[in-house]
Amino acid sequence: MGEIVVNVGLENHVDRRIVERGISRAPVRATRLDGIVDTGAVMLVLPQNVVERLGLDAIRTAIVTYADERREERPVAGPVAIEVCGRAMVTECVVGPPLSEPLIGQIVLEGLDLVADCANRTLAPRTPEDYPTLKIK
Repeated sequence: MGEIVVNVGLENHVDRRIVERGISRAPVRATRLDGIVDTGAVMLVLPQNVVERLGLDAIRTAIVTYADERREERPVAGPVAIEVCGRAMVTECVVGPPLSEPLIGQIVLEGLDLVADCANRTLAPRTPEDYPTLKIK
């Protein structure tokens, strides 16, 4: 079984809202990159250099636990809009070290109703609709 790598679009959500409201004509800070689908990660993790390029603000800090059980305090930034497999949402991200691998965690997978098929190394919407189908109980 190999890792699933997908191309994602990212943009500064605050920039987008300011432009939509006609407050500014400045370009929306955005980028595309390849991210690793990590079903063991909870949140979206973006390298510090990407967070800085997007101009995301630090919101809070969180303690993260790595696969080798190390624990570390990391900043959480946002809001960031993410587009994956034709679906988009707004979320926060853990700020990883510069040039670290972007990770797409469970919050994004659940929020966009995407299913990771590790055996075939694919990520796809659970349902064929153009938008996520979310459970509420």
